[in-house]
Amino acid sequence: MKEKIIEKVRIGKRISPEEALTLWREASFFELGALAREVRFRIHPERIVTYIIDRNINYTNICISGCKFCAYYRPPGKEGGFVLSQEELFRKIEETLALGGVQILLQGGLHPELPFSFYVEMLQSIKKKFPEIHIHGFSPPEIVHFSEISGETIEEVLRELIKAGLNSIPGGGAEILVDRIRKKVSPNKCSAEKWLEVMRTAHRLGLKTTATMMFGHLETIEDRIEHLKRIRDLQDETGGFTAFIPWPFQPGNTEIDVPKVMPVEYLSMLALSRIFLDNVKNIQASWVTQGPKVAQVALEFGANDFGSTMIEENVVAAAGVSHRLSVDEIERIIRDAGYEPRRRRMDYTLIS
Repeated sequence: MKEKIIEKVRIGKRISPEEALTLWREASFFELGALAREVRFRIHPERIVTYIIDRNINYTNICISGCKFCAYYRPPGKEGGFVLSQEELFRKIEETLALGGVQILLQGGLHPELPFSFYVEMLQSIKKKFPEIHIHGFSPPEIVHFSEISGETIEEVLRELIKAGLNSIPGGGAEILVDRIRKKVSPNKCSAEKWLEVMRTAHRLGLKTTATMMFGHLETIEDRIEHLKRIRDLQDETGGFTAFIPWPFQPGNTEIDVPKVMPVEYLSMLALSRIFLDNVKNIQASWVTQGPKVAQVALEFGANDFGSTMIEENVVAAAGVSHRLSVDEIERIIRDAGYEPRRRRMDYTLIS
């Protein structure tokens, strides 16, 4: 059975969720890696690995979502909560541009007291001062939150954000797109269907987005494959996802007490994602959670993108994991693996 599925992948045929499960259970670590590598080179024949220079900017850490996997948020009224001032926001963007950055990743907690106008005006002020910066902002749970506090539909919210300067949407807040799991790990966050609705609507309005999966907490392998299927199905419908980023849950300082995902499992899941998501062009390695050496190996397990320089990253760091890489280090790691590093934009067009 396994051999038939491997042959199916090799000739470019789509596999079912059941076949993906068989591969996970029966294929060896090296078989999964070799198969994912074949798929990667069928989609990207050139030996290029891309990356982007950008910065994560968290405009607030005050949040009512209560996610058990998050060590970064603060409930309303608790010590350590903040809302970034415009002055601080602009300083962070200026630093990003000075370092050759082309994009900011703008995300925050689900703040109960900030009106929707706060977010619209934040985008407008950024674009007025920095018209050249690409704003990759507001994950689907944030968009759903904006809809709830404003009384507007998801489409109306997105249209206003686009008009104010939003350029694309990150795939955060997906965790695992199975509500049985979501209710356990993120009890106050939007449902899987709402996450998909935001992405479907964004794609219809012309926004490109990424998709993520945070695995290794309370889900099963069947749940992970269901997540992949929901991403693949929506991509069949809209074609709006530019990349998929699977990353393992970091249990430090969180409310979920599980063993940390080890590199072999991470690389196997990355490989299965590359094999299964035949309609998502780019798969990103997660050096932020795995460190540079494992991310380098990921380039032989189906990844063709090294992600971001992450000039600033707070959420994973709050869980006790902190890796830092400069542009020179990223390019050296990619070259040492036998690939040519190339800077890119969010839509994967290359920068000269």
